[in-house]
Amino acid sequence: MTALAQIPKEERPRERLMQCGSNALSLTELLAICLGSGRKGTSVLALAEELLGHFGGLSELLGASVEALTEVKGIGIAKAIQLKAIFALAKRSNRLGGAAKFPVYAPQDVYTFIAPHLEKQKRELAFLMMRDVKGAIFHSEMIGMGTLSEVLIHPREVFHEALERRAYSVILAHNHPSGDPIPSKADIELTKLLVSGGKLLGISFDDHLIIGCHSYTSMWERGYIKKSRY
Repeated sequence: MTALAQIPKEERPRERLMQCGSNALSLTELLAICLGSGRKGTSVLALAEELLGHFGGLSELLGASVEALTEVKGIGIAKAIQLKAIFALAKRSNRLGGAAKFPVYAPQDVYTFIAPHLEKQKRELAFLMMRDVKGAIFHSEMIGMGTLSEVLIHPREVFHEALERRAYSVILAHNHPSGDPIPSKADIELTKLLVSGGKLLGISFDDHLIIGCHSYTSMWERGYIKKSRY
């Protein structure tokens, strides 16, 4: 296998980290250090890039199961477990309050925050964003994954996570791989269901964004959500 030691010294992520600090390294380089080695015919840096591309980004990779990680050629069960442990540490670090908060005052702000995670996805994904008492997003995570035509999500998943993290209010966003952000009948029904569920639990459901190709639809702006904390 192509290990880090076989890469020219000036290009080795470990050496660059020691000389320049972790902030100077790309996501691919940091992941390559975690991997330690590639596979036959594929460098560790190429494997790291392939792994990120397979899951569509860092957020999705951090949430991947051990089984999903092993679907990538060159990631065996031992390496997958090692990665999962590293990802778990990263998530726990965020729970300690180290993650930056993102203030939102309008649907456009939410779109700016979430679009990089959703716009280029080839399958439907749903992300939940949790807001604190001042309205800032303090945590977001993927809670649903679907096919080209539907996203698999249940209201209990939305409010279970919100209650666990003591969110003051929540915003849901999911993408339409077709690029058309016009809400479907199912999108409208889910929005109404989540608004009702939020009222019962005392957690404001502020908005539901459908992300298209460089565009979005806000269910609050469409009038399907009467009260919001924008």
